Amino acid sequence: MEKQLDIVPFKPNMAKAFKELNLDWLEAFFSVEPHDIELLDHCEESIINKGGFIFFAKIGENVVGTFALLKIDSGIYELGKMAVDRSFRGQKIGQQLLAFCIRYAEKHHWKKLVLYSSTKLSDAIHIYEKYGFIEVPLEVGNPYLRSDIKMELNL
Repeated sequence: MEKQLDIVPFKPNMAKAFKELNLDWLEAFFSVEPHDIELLDHCEESIINKGGFIFFAKIGENVVGTFALLKIDSGIYELGKMAVDRSFRGQKIGQQLLAFCIRYAEKHHWKKLVLYSSTKLSDAIHIYEKYGFIEVPLEVGNPYLRSDIKMELNL
């Protein structure tokens, strides 16, 4: 019998899991940048205390995925720091996190979700498009060196 995936909000004792999942993902696909270190080492101060949110995907007691919503402006949030444990990839956990994120934003009457990604991650880009994100011009000085695409979802 397949275990249920639960999506739960951040608790301070989960900060280590947030960091470890993201470091594993970053090291597998890219490299860890200074902006990543700031967000991961101080997630409560740099995300939660600034009006953002962090959620976790759990199967039983195992944390198998995460994502953050970083507040940009009133009703506008950046979807970032999405990662799934490598032993659980390919099970559509990322899509479940993305769907939850969109429902959460709609429930709170937000205007827009923004994300930065890399065209190297063609599967991820395809999934974002499937959920309604569209490519928009990437501003100069975006926060991530690895990002060569910016996408938005107007809600």
